[in-house]
This record gives sequence, C-alpha cells and structure tokens, in this order.
Amino acid sequence: MPLNALFQLGAEMPDRLQTARTLLGVGDAFNHWLGGRAVVELSMASTFQLYNPVQRDWSPALLEAAGLHKDQLPEIVPPGTPIGSLSHELVARSGINAMQVVASCSHDTGAAVAAVPASGEHWAYLSSGTWSLMGVERPEPIINAQSQALNYTNEIGYGGSIRLLKNIIGMWLIQECRRTWETEGDSLDYAALTRLAGEAPAFQSLIHPADARFVPPGGMPSRIADYCRESGQAVPRTKGAILRCALESLALLYRQTLLDIESMTGQGIHTLHIVGGGGQNRLLNQWTANALNRKVVAGPIEATAAGNILVQALALGHLDSLSSARRVVADSFSTETFEPTDQLSWDQAFESFLRLEAS
Repeated sequence: MPLNALFQLGAEMPDRLQTARTLLGVGDAFNHWLGGRAVVELSMASTFQLYNPVQRDWSPALLEAAGLHKDQLPEIVPPGTPIGSLSHELVARSGINAMQVVASCSHDTGAAVAAVPASGEHWAYLSSGTWSLMGVERPEPIINAQSQALNYTNEIGYGGSIRLLKNIIGMWLIQECRRTWETEGDSLDYAALTRLAGEAPAFQSLIHPADARFVPPGGMPSRIADYCRESGQAVPRTKGAILRCALESLALLYRQTLLDIESMTGQGIHTLHIVGGGGQNRLLNQWTANALNRKVVAGPIEATAAGNILVQALALGHLDSLSSARRVVADSFSTETFEPTDQLSWDQAFESFLRLEAS
C-alpha cells in the first residue's frame, strides 16, 4: 500500500537516503529522544513492507529494492521491551523521575488489538476509524496466492501473534461528505449525519467502498453519486440517501471481508469486536451485525491508548499475560452488544453488492 514505509522511502531522493545513518519509525524516534536505545519495535517494523514475516527479519530483497542498507535499520525488538530510561537532560529539565522507556506496540492497530476485550477463539476485530482494519489473530502468517489476490497483510502484534488483516476504507467516506457540505455552508455534526442516514430509505443504491475513486479527498458526495449512476443504480440525491448508501455499503464490505477471512483460515467467526472511534456510530454497528449475521461487541473507543498502556504494564511485570490485560479492559470499559436482525433484506443486499466491482 502506498502508505507503507517501502513506498515512502522509495519517494525519497536517493542521495538523501544514502546520508541517513539510522531510520526509525516516528514512535521509535520519540522513544530514542526520550533516552531509549535506537530500535525498531516489531509491530511497526512488520508494517514497513520491508520485513519478512516468515524469516522474522528485514528482507534483503526489499531493502535492495528500496535502495537501503541493512545497517541503516537498527535492531528489531518485540513489543513490551524496556529500552532504557529517561535521559539525564530530560530528568533535569522536567523534574520527574528517571522512569523506564518501553517500546510498546507503536503501531496503533497493534496496540488496539492488544486491548480487544475478547477471550477464547472464533472472534475477529475491527479497528474502526478513518480507516477500518478487520482481521484475526493467528500463530503463523498466511502467505499464499489467495491472501495475495485478496490483498491481506500479516502484521505482528504482542507476543509474536500475527494480525492477518485487511485495510478497508472506513469513516473516511462520511468524514469527506461532511467536509464537502461544510465548504458549501451546511455544517452538520456526526449525530445529525447518522440521523439523516437512518431516516433515508434502505438499499436504494450501493457503492463498492474499495473503489480507488473514494480514496482521494474532496467531492465525496459527487463521487458516490457518479458511481451509482455509472453502475445503473438510483442516484442518491439527498444527504441522507448519500450517507445511507455509504454506510450500508461499508457494512456489506465488512461481510465480504469476514467471509474472506473465514475462507483463508478455515475457522468460523462468531463475534466481531469493534474498537476505536468508529465504534461510536451505533447505526453502523447495528448494520454491521445485520450484514454479517454475527454478534457485534463495540468498545472500547480508546483501545489504542489502553493497549499501549497495558503492553507497558506487561513489560514491567504488573500483568502476567495478554489474557490478563484483556480482562482488565473488559472490567474497565463499557461495551455494547448488537445482535443481527432483518437477515433476509441484508442477504438480498449482499447479492447486489457482490455484483458491483471495485476499479
């Protein structure tokens, strides 16, 4: 994906890259400036697209393709590794104690998944925000023709677990509609947008949210209308119709994604845990349960922050296992459960959705 470090580094001027002694992710750089060793934490390293998840090290072939040398990338450490203490300079300037610096899960989704209040098996997670990331935890990566064709990634989480996941456009669709309407003088908060979507007629038209036209900023309502027109559907004319089209389509894309995950892993999913800010949209949560015909549990909203703190607690011996950390989340945050309804209508809508194509 263009957002991965491989492509960011590929866009750099070669001379500038060659003068760099050490390359760090942003979170790792802050840890280093605080006083920790210069390391790359594993959950972030695994998203650079420079990492071989089978060999569990930097990939020489990809480093060469990016014009990098292995000595420019420091040691990879697992999440929950103490890497030093707050520097003497910062202690003197701030007046606080020389606390330990811990390389937590510096990748936001890695931290969020560590805070999913789940137990046992047969569950998947959806980290819902501007982007949505749906996946499952696995003991080993799945790298085959099917995972390549479906464009899944194997990222690494706490304890070396594999996060087999799909990057999905998420609340970006709604955020961009809102931004466009604001520039036109109509400022609506998210509660009003959700109300308009809920009041609009159901299943009048659908989009494929994975279509590349929906990624750039600007003009989202027109892009949604154009897609519906080009695919021979009713063109949504009102704000509510546009929003309902986007949210119903997103829920149906979640269903397709979950079915793909079950196909790749051979394991059924009974519950979807939604964490992150997008989990505040109760309408989308209910439609997701309907589309999937699975139970949906929403919360916590601040899963990334909670997971970051809990991984530090594990590193410092305050908790003894990831399952203990997840029990802390379950005991500390409220969640809301959504049971599926209206299955026939959503099954019919899914058949229509499958006939759409993403360019």
